[in-house]
Amino acid sequence: MSNVLLLRAANQDSPDRYEDAFRSRGYHPISVPVLESVTVGCEELARRLSIGPEKQSLSGVIITSQRAVEAWSEAAQALIIADSNMPLKPESDWWSVPFYAVGEATSVALRDLSEKIPLYTPRDIRGGSETGTAERLAGFILKDLPSDGTSKKLLYLTGDKNRDILPRILESDGVTLDSLQVYATQGSSMFPHDLSLALEHQGLSWGWIVYFAPSVAEFVTPILRNHFTLPAVNSSIEDYSRLSEHHHVKVAAIGPTTESFLQQILKLSVAVTARNPKPDDLADGVLQHDEAQ
Repeated sequence: MSNVLLLRAANQDSPDRYEDAFRSRGYHPISVPVLESVTVGCEELARRLSIGPEKQSLSGVIITSQRAVEAWSEAAQALIIADSNMPLKPESDWWSVPFYAVGEATSVALRDLSEKIPLYTPRDIRGGSETGTAERLAGFILKDLPSDGTSKKLLYLTGDKNRDILPRILESDGVTLDSLQVYATQGSSMFPHDLSLALEHQGLSWGWIVYFAPSVAEFVTPILRNHFTLPAVNSSIEDYSRLSEHHHVKVAAIGPTTESFLQQILKLSVAVTARNPKPDDLADGVLQHDEAQ
């Protein structure tokens, strides 16, 4: 049995499918988060909160992640501190419009926010468990909005990486989205620490490192080189084995886009690329490669 380093955050709500796939094939998978989210545009969001929904002609707010809830919380608390001696203006009351949430976790986070912060926060929270995907939320919103022929505009809080499914469905049905980016994803500042911790507590040999996206590969690879000898393109096995005293590993990629980036940009030799971006296909590829050696 050897360790397999998965460059991704494990699913905390249920058994992680990638870890299960490798574990069932005799490997010891270790997931290390490589990304973190940071709040952006807090001042602009606070300004929107202080203006209130009525003056912005908003029919509601769309919240698609817990990170967006955190951004709303930060903006609301900043307003409360800044206006501690001033009463809440009626037009700043966000109780009057519905907040549409993707999934139960986001819905619960919004309810918790309303209980903790009395001002600038929602009371009418809709969706939740029955709107766990963008498609379902879009359909729910279209059915829920009044069909009186008036224009509909929703404040849509986003990150820096968003699929276009929800906006496309809503806008094609005449709903206007006022999009505002409130968080961004970047390389995790804790990755060097988390990686060192994972290495410190694992006694098995290291066999593989699995990359899941080009966007993080350039960030994590220099850090990985402090602990691992990564196989380079055009290096022979003999050269590779003499490179350093670090852990010698093989590299796997979740798909062809990631493989291409690793080989062409980072000049890493990729031993395995999953036939499909699925846990079983990835783990099967790694196992078949090892069995053929």
